[in-house]
Amino acid sequence: MKIKTLNSTDTDFYQTLSGKLQTDDITDDNLIPYVNEIINNVKKNGDSALIDYCLKFDNLKIDKKENLEIQHQELQNAWNKISGEQQQALETAKDRIEKYAKKQKLKSWQYDESDGSKLGQKITAIESIGLYVPGGKAAYPSSVLMNAIPAKVAGVGELIMVVPTPNNERNNLVLAAAFLCQVDRVFCVGGAQAIAALSYGTDTIPKVDKIVGPGNIYVATAKKLLFGTVGIDMIAGPSEILIISDGTTNPDWIAMDLFSQAEHDEKAQSILICPEDNYMAKVKQSIDKLIKTMPRAQIIKKSLNDRGLFIKCQNLDDACKIANFVAAEHLEISTKNPAELVDKIQNAGAIFMGSYSAEVFGDYVAGPNHVLPTSGTARFSSALGVYDFQKRTSIINLSKTGAKKLSTTAITLAEGEGLAAHAESARYRLK
Repeated sequence: MKIKTLNSTDTDFYQTLSGKLQTDDITDDNLIPYVNEIINNVKKNGDSALIDYCLKFDNLKIDKKENLEIQHQELQNAWNKISGEQQQALETAKDRIEKYAKKQKLKSWQYDESDGSKLGQKITAIESIGLYVPGGKAAYPSSVLMNAIPAKVAGVGELIMVVPTPNNERNNLVLAAAFLCQVDRVFCVGGAQAIAALSYGTDTIPKVDKIVGPGNIYVATAKKLLFGTVGIDMIAGPSEILIISDGTTNPDWIAMDLFSQAEHDEKAQSILICPEDNYMAKVKQSIDKLIKTMPRAQIIKKSLNDRGLFIKCQNLDDACKIANFVAAEHLEISTKNPAELVDKIQNAGAIFMGSYSAEVFGDYVAGPNHVLPTSGTARFSSALGVYDFQKRTSIINLSKTGAKKLSTTAITLAEGEGLAAHAESARYRLK
């Protein structure tokens, strides 16, 4: 396998690295007219348009609009159909994700001023959330857990899930996860049409305030176009992992961690940064050895050949500098003393410390959310959390004395901006 190798001492290193990090747009401007047509059709024709799209895109015949909804009994039946081992796995993951999420929950606060005024912040949950879950054979129950649990912890009033069921294939693990997480309603629609339905509402599908969850390029484009009509979580790109290694971790482990992202998508990116040439050579040997055992070997090979990177750094401080430049979705610090480096990291979606903290644990069961910023957006974005399902409202309760004390300042600033009514509003409080 021919994985590109860079050296941080090269004069054009960061320019070359920047070029290697670039990928195709997460959304496609060429799709905008097509996706807009779908959105406008759903906005105008509602359930009728959804039924047509179910047949067109998913080969799913819906004879009446009520059958767009997957009934609660079917969710419970799905739970009963999965194995005891799968039930236990979902419950364990749910408990750990929920425990972590509860630590994130924001609380209202207030403070009193000496003149009797009170200032504060009121925290309220978003009333309704739409959860998009990929469907069919590529079904991800972990997406249900990671999106539904923080919403429930936040106190969201209604959680509406949409999941495509091509050829009427309904994944029991996905539906069981929805049952376990107490998702309120589930509908068998997907694609841009599902995003439109959640944004505008139909006779059957309620309008929501915010949409979360991953999807294909049509879903991402629809979310981008409808942002403002509805809130969205983020527009996520291909999965990424960056591993900083000092050469002390078993190279087979590193190879498999690189595989774990590469198998997602041919556009996924896996990067190893290490100061040791000999160790990187050993990891390459492990890759060549282990790739033969992988069911998704062709996807992994293309991902690593097209977008994989091995970076020779000068030292671990240099590795941290490079990691901050990349701002990867997942960052493993696979070193003997990861705590010495973690404070030097500013940009990463999630940090996995030490050789035992494989990224896979974050995907499923560690507790922190696996919905993370990609494509360098970890420079200004964070993991999905309870706070994404909460709103912050400022509270201003001025006493008579407080209003008089602030009036002079308010009048001066308002007049400076040429806003006479503003100034008079404050001046009236002086009378």
